Amino acid sequence: MTDSTPGPTSHTYFSQRLRLHYVDWGNPDAPPLLLLHGGRDHCRNWDWVAQALRLEWHVIAPDLRGHGDSEWSADGHYTMESYIYDLAQLIHQQKLAPVSIVAHSLGGNIALRYTGCYPDTVRQLVAIEGLGFSPAKLAERDAIGLDERLREWITEKRRLSGRLPRRYTSIEEAYQRMQEENKHLSPERARHLTIHGVNQNEDGTYSWKFDNYVRSWPAYDMPADEVATLWSRITCPTLLIYGAESFASNPLRDGRAKHFTNARVETIEQAGHWLHHDQFDEFMSLVSGFLR
Repeated sequence: MTDSTPGPTSHTYFSQRLRLHYVDWGNPDAPPLLLLHGGRDHCRNWDWVAQALRLEWHVIAPDLRGHGDSEWSADGHYTMESYIYDLAQLIHQQKLAPVSIVAHSLGGNIALRYTGCYPDTVRQLVAIEGLGFSPAKLAERDAIGLDERLREWITEKRRLSGRLPRRYTSIEEAYQRMQEENKHLSPERARHLTIHGVNQNEDGTYSWKFDNYVRSWPAYDMPADEVATLWSRITCPTLLIYGAESFASNPLRDGRAKHFTNARVETIEQAGHWLHHDQFDEFMSLVSGFLR
């Protein structure tokens, strides 16, 4: 990154006895803006967005539990309820309400459900591919009996318990893996995300910061109709953004947009799931205009 202004400061807060980390980009007299990352990601994923918005907003970007520099859940279990509680605690403890939120993927799912629970605390919300599994995927899951889903979950958790964090011999090797994961990333962005996304092990190798257990989804979630009810309770202006080349299902086509009372859906061309990296300028133009 080429901006010469000081970077963010690191802070911690506690939620369900976990020490959770966030970065604060300063400007505390400005309106608060939370940036929530997605699964297997970290808060420094937002650095370019934060740099662009920090003069107008008090930008705060947390690491989700099990991610980045936040502690890992002792039992290796990561539920939506716990993620939502963590977000509620951050907003409550730092007295951020009413807050604006920009959130990606898992972070978007958390933010949408939180906002449906506490609609008066959110001023405006941007969710980047944050509605979770499509209705078709949920129907496939529900067609499998709970007993089978529980067995599959137990098998997966048992497998993950024996999976050691992958070790890379150098930052360069981890950086190459980052580029393989998202072909749209520029070398500069991929290197920045890698540097902030790994820890160096005692033997000198490098491993990603996230807990391998975050790869496992619980055997059951909140019922889909109740999640849709939470979406319907959101009163603030809401922007749902999708990448034209993403695997995610667009809510205008799959019917989920009907559950929102004050939302619009936008698609960004030549962008995948990480569209805020893939088409940064177009993304920032869309989001900046919406937030203003």
